[in-house]
Amino acid sequence: MLERKIKSPEELKKEVSGLKSRGEVIVFTNGCFDLVHYGHVKYLQAAKEKGDILIVALNSDSSVRRIKGKMRPLVGEKYRAGLIAALESVDYAVIFKEETPLKLIKSLKPDILVKGADWKEENIVGGDFVKSYGGKVINVKFIRGFSTTNLLKKIAKSF
Repeated sequence: MLERKIKSPEELKKEVSGLKSRGEVIVFTNGCFDLVHYGHVKYLQAAKEKGDILIVALNSDSSVRRIKGKMRPLVGEKYRAGLIAALESVDYAVIFKEETPLKLIKSLKPDILVKGADWKEENIVGGDFVKSYGGKVINVKFIRGFSTTNLLKKIAKSF
């Protein structure tokens, strides 16, 4: 079951086309999701509540290294995708190699683009594109005290 939730960008484009033809509302979000924690789970549940189908795009390992530095990711892309796909709220997981998911957003044309409340709407990659065809851009609040960086600091301090 897990494997059928993890799609290539090309496979997902075909899948989304069929879902849209049935009237499903497609929600898209993205991130590194390096160490999945409770804050991620709650964020993805909130994103799922915005529509029918939740697609989570994960930065590839090379993309994470460019963004977070050479010590990251801690968990490889295949396993991060598996963890995210295993969540009940997630319908599909997809890995993108570019630094941003803009190419994927343009290909899939989601109805709703979701990012965390730490992102200003004007800085959300793909936001203008999604709004250009009548889609929505929504910010979801984070649960305080949960972040991968803080978790890594806590682990490092403990050992």
